Amino acid sequence: MTSKTTRMLSYRDAVNEALQQEMERNPDIILMGEDIAGAAGRADQGFVDAWGGPFRTTQGLIQKFGEDRVRDTPISEAAFVGTAIGAAAAGVRTVAELMYFDFVGVCFDQLLNNAAKMHYMYGGNVTLPFTLLTRIGAGVGSAAQHSEILYALMSHIPGLKGVVPSDAYTAKGLLTAALRSNDPVIFFEHKLLYHEQCEVPEESYELPIGQARTVREGTDITLVGISKMTSVCLEAAELLAAEGVNAEVVDLLSVFPIDYDHIIASVQKTHRLVIVDEDTPTCSVAADIAATVGEEAFDSLDAPIMRVQAPHTPVPYARELELAYIPDAQRVVKTVREVFGN
Repeated sequence: MTSKTTRMLSYRDAVNEALQQEMERNPDIILMGEDIAGAAGRADQGFVDAWGGPFRTTQGLIQKFGEDRVRDTPISEAAFVGTAIGAAAAGVRTVAELMYFDFVGVCFDQLLNNAAKMHYMYGGNVTLPFTLLTRIGAGVGSAAQHSEILYALMSHIPGLKGVVPSDAYTAKGLLTAALRSNDPVIFFEHKLLYHEQCEVPEESYELPIGQARTVREGTDITLVGISKMTSVCLEAAELLAAEGVNAEVVDLLSVFPIDYDHIIASVQKTHRLVIVDEDTPTCSVAADIAATVGEEAFDSLDAPIMRVQAPHTPVPYARELELAYIPDAQRVVKTVREVFGN
């Protein structure tokens, strides 16, 4: 996208800025979740600070928009996610913040049987302008119950959309699109990306939900990255270049719907495919991509499709084990060598 004014912005600040700009643009947007306002929600006691949630992505919003639009909730994901979905069905544009996506089990029925199905079951007469902000990913020592990926659970459900921004630019553009959508969208934020910076336009902009992008052109092999794994793919591509392998890197950006056309077009050029996904391997997004490309572009492949994923275990707490659990550039390079028979 071309912009008159860009500057370096962190992923965390890009999320905050998208929320702020859209709440300014549309007074119907309300935000709710645990600890998103902190003591600022206790105006009766004179407190004026705002915690902004555990990752500070909503910091300062309550001072700007007030308690009616930025609401702290009890510690009940079923209650506040269900409230947000019900309010969206009634015409309010709602945003709910689920601290960690590992907690989705507590509110799964609200997403599975309400958010995903209401538009369909009411014959299109009900829309669901609902966005769920949530966190994924290992690497920060949060152990098994706060570090999983799990977006594959939701990709199986018709009626939901899910986006996985890989940097600050895509975070702002995809969140803006989610907040303007009339469909329920799950916005997956990877915890390891919060401090990373890139050029981001000051003005508001949208990136289309369901479209992948190529972030590095190549001719020899396609690497598909998801969320944080896109930067892992880019690092691996640089290492592979030193070995004479010209890798193309595709940034998936959306895990439901998946942009198969973009991936297949890349594979038709490079004739090889490796998918890098931090999720566990069984019934994963990476497995689905591999199956679909195998079905629809088999004749374009010069080698078997391979995946680089976490092992089928809970996320370890011990630092050495956690680092071994997460796919890294060296594992990607090793897998690419195997694809080429080296």
